[in-house]
Amino acid sequence: MRARLSRRPAQHFDNLNLIRKVLFGNQFVSSFMPEVARNKLAVRLVRLLPKRLARRFVREQQGAAAVEFALVALPFLALLFAILETALVFFAGQTLETAAAEASRLIMTGQAQTAGYSKEDFKTQVCNRIYGLFDCAGGVYVDVKQYSDFSSVSNTKPVTNGTFDSSKLDYVPGGPGCIEAVTLYYQWPIYVSLLGNNLSNLNGNKRLLAATAVFRNEPFTTTGGCP
Repeated sequence: MRARLSRRPAQHFDNLNLIRKVLFGNQFVSSFMPEVARNKLAVRLVRLLPKRLARRFVREQQGAAAVEFALVALPFLALLFAILETALVFFAGQTLETAAAEASRLIMTGQAQTAGYSKEDFKTQVCNRIYGLFDCAGGVYVDVKQYSDFSSVSNTKPVTNGTFDSSKLDYVPGGPGCIEAVTLYYQWPIYVSLLGNNLSNLNGNKRLLAATAVFRNEPFTTTGGCP
């Protein structure tokens, strides 16, 4: 027992001297650092042995909140942006629906036919009812088709191999009593894809928004019309 007790101070002394020689063996370092400071620094380094350093690392709790936030920050921000983008796409779709419902009344009441609106003129009226969210002049497409009955109305989107095909669009406002379908299209860019649930349905990471209004024209004139 006495032999074991006598060994500990000797081992502590050897470690302390070894650290002093390694750190303060240089004469330049010893010249500007006082003896007391060198002794204190050596004692502190001796205490930071591997086992003690490991124990202190395990018990240390400073910075835990920052580490935990770093682990959850990326999925949290991805989920947040996905929710915001989904809400924005929904709001844009509702805005397009409102514009389609309001602009289609120009055809239903015969105002577009009486004024002789071309497809570009009718699109201008559509753009006057869309505010802020869309690049209406370069991004909104108008499709006006005439049908013989309501059951034959088709909602097939003009898409070919994942690309929007504007050549399938038409402009036939029709006369009194004709069944019309007015559809507005817009290619909305999608930026966030969360866990494979991508909102895009076109190439180029875009989503085709479509708003349709189906109606029968009012008898705005006594001439012409549909059977």
